[in-house]
Amino acid sequence: MEKRVLLIGVGLIGGSVALSIKKEHEEVTIIGFDVKRDHCKLAKAMHVIDECAESLQAEAEQADLIILAVPVEEAEKFIDQFFHWELKENVIITDVGSTKEKIMRRAEPLIKKGIAFIGGHPMAGSHKTGVGSAKAHLFENAYYMLTVHPETKKEKVEELKEWLKGTKGNFLTLDASEHDLLTGIVSHFPHIVAASLVRQVESHANENELVSGLAAGGFRDITRIASSSPHMWRDIVKQNRKTLLSLLNEWMMEMEEVRHLVEKGDSEELFNYFAGAKAFRDSLPSGSKGAIRSFYDLYVDVPDRVGVISHVTTLLAIERISITNIRIIEAREDVLGVLRISFQTADDRAKAKACLEENNYESYITM
Repeated sequence: MEKRVLLIGVGLIGGSVALSIKKEHEEVTIIGFDVKRDHCKLAKAMHVIDECAESLQAEAEQADLIILAVPVEEAEKFIDQFFHWELKENVIITDVGSTKEKIMRRAEPLIKKGIAFIGGHPMAGSHKTGVGSAKAHLFENAYYMLTVHPETKKEKVEELKEWLKGTKGNFLTLDASEHDLLTGIVSHFPHIVAASLVRQVESHANENELVSGLAAGGFRDITRIASSSPHMWRDIVKQNRKTLLSLLNEWMMEMEEVRHLVEKGDSEELFNYFAGAKAFRDSLPSGSKGAIRSFYDLYVDVPDRVGVISHVTTLLAIERISITNIRIIEAREDVLGVLRISFQTADDRAKAKACLEENNYESYITM
């Protein structure tokens, strides 16, 4: 029997979820709704969705699955609307937001009414945006967090997993407060730290023009996450404020200890501090996707000649290997230049390495 899915928010994440559903469920019609009508038209032209919603209420009331692929504060407004509509008794509503406590509280009236609302958070993304960049495999091997209300039946959770099995994500079910704590520790808080490091360097760059040039190397790499959408991070901080304040207090205590270490200058204590950090960092899993999107960099030695970068990118294009970023690390006359090419997956990087080495380019990976 044909099922209907209503996708609210037709962008990168929503479009990727839609494609993963279409891949595994043939008898499904996906209806898209977006405040920007052109997004729906593009998604339909690309066969990400099957139809554009003419009436949001009418489509919501016919849907077997409703996916809220919009920012959390917008999702809350849709939830309020759903409460007043005649939704199907067996419908499942889920979202894709990166904070969960507030939205689960907002959904309680719906849940009390007998509607299954299950929070969702696929912990993967891309540097690209928009439905044009949607991919069915975007969430493959990434954690797909589900937050469940105590009154929600287990079979509804399993039903949602069946809907989403095409994502090939690793489902992890936990309560909303634990979700927000975990994502606060490993994702939200590091973004704040990265932004604060950038702001500190900016203040010095205003006084010394050499700072910006020197910061273009390793510093730029370790603070890449600070380039994420300021709109998104403003909303995340507002949503997860309690957890982040607690983590900030811990960080300030940690920095006070570091200040004492630096002030004291004891060689053994300084060594132990850095060795402890190195040991834990080196023990982290390297083959799985975590809370912050990974970058897979390949360094390629290239001769100083006209057209060499074009040749490298053409070779990768022929093999249909997608690059997310390319940058010249060093280029001086009579010295080999170094290109740093970034890929979305370790697989793409491995294919690129093999392709380039077949064409006499020396490449290497640094950890």
